[in-house]
Amino acid sequence: MQKMNRMEWDVLWINGLLATFESGYGLIKNGAIATKNGQIAWVGSLSDLPGAPAQLASVVHDVEGRCITPGLIDCHTHLVYGGNRYNEFALRLEGATYESIAKAGGGIQSTVAATRAASEESLLQQSLKRAKALFAEGVTTLEIKSGYGLDTATELKILRVAKRIGEILPLTVSLTFLGAHTVPAEFKDRKDEYIDYVCDEMLPAVVEAGLAHSVDVFCEKIAFNLLQTERVFKAAKKFGLSIKCHAEQLSDLGGARLASEYQALSVDHLEFLSADGVSALAKAGTVAVLLPGAFYFLRETQFPPIDLLRKQGVPMAIATDSNPGTSPVTSLLLMLNMACTLFRLTPEEALTGVTRHAAKALGLENTLGTLTVGKQADFVVWDIEHPAELTYRIGFNPLVSLVKHGQIVQC
Repeated sequence: MQKMNRMEWDVLWINGLLATFESGYGLIKNGAIATKNGQIAWVGSLSDLPGAPAQLASVVHDVEGRCITPGLIDCHTHLVYGGNRYNEFALRLEGATYESIAKAGGGIQSTVAATRAASEESLLQQSLKRAKALFAEGVTTLEIKSGYGLDTATELKILRVAKRIGEILPLTVSLTFLGAHTVPAEFKDRKDEYIDYVCDEMLPAVVEAGLAHSVDVFCEKIAFNLLQTERVFKAAKKFGLSIKCHAEQLSDLGGARLASEYQALSVDHLEFLSADGVSALAKAGTVAVLLPGAFYFLRETQFPPIDLLRKQGVPMAIATDSNPGTSPVTSLLLMLNMACTLFRLTPEEALTGVTRHAAKALGLENTLGTLTVGKQADFVVWDIEHPAELTYRIGFNPLVSLVKHGQIVQC
């Protein structure tokens, strides 16, 4: 039982199976959770309540044995973009690779063209649909990256739309600037000059507009090398922004090691992560974000080094990587199942990966990710017998109610 902060609460939920995720599942049977001013005020066994429920809170909800978990966190998305890339899906089925499509002018470049052409309002309406799909499955916090503009005006447009999503929906949105996603057509064969543009013009404009919490780089042979990646990291650090990195998805360039040297919040993808890279993540306390949707969609055969990550105690998060080209996914619940079936994570590991470890991947572990007194009151009531059921079923959404800042919100 956790000690009560105050004797009077706004809302009290009783008779639930609480999965706190403070350590493992952190199960509390016949539990109760109370909120006050948008924060969790009390968590514990119903039998330990310091009085009758009706005398402790203005509103009491009996969840009748249902399961309560923290709100889910999708810590890696590219949710704001124009158009789609269904034609590339057909090409891959015929044998085309991610690299060959990109070199032919498809891939990210095609989405860049569509995103540049779209109005801000059009981007908002397209992206809201995707955000609502995640929200309807219990996602209360998500990260949204830019990276489909590759010029200052469009990168700012993307980030403004991402911010508006968090204002329109009851969602916490973490903004990540990914100007170094790839080289736009107008900078073809001039990668270093493009990195100058990212560091000297785009990033300062994003910071001045207050539109980024973190900076990300795609460190890969089809994108940016270690020296170019480090230049962006250094620029981000000068502005006090956190570091994230797409690394070791298609090859082992050592991006994870480099990002760890800059105390990155997370390094994401990691199919080709080396043993040295795992050790670097462990030493830095950096989160390994696994993206089973992209692994599945690209029909990848190289598995992330799950056993090494596990043995060295690297926190593993799970995310949708929602994007138009390699993971057109708007279901974090499906990613839970894929993480277990494809990567052999345990249900407990997978669920920790969309709660406690996902919060850490965004630098929000002090306020989100567990059912802990003093943290933001974001949680979900599910009509299930055990939290592991969320990883077991496919195409199943047992959400009963979603609580954001202590208030039940409409899905």
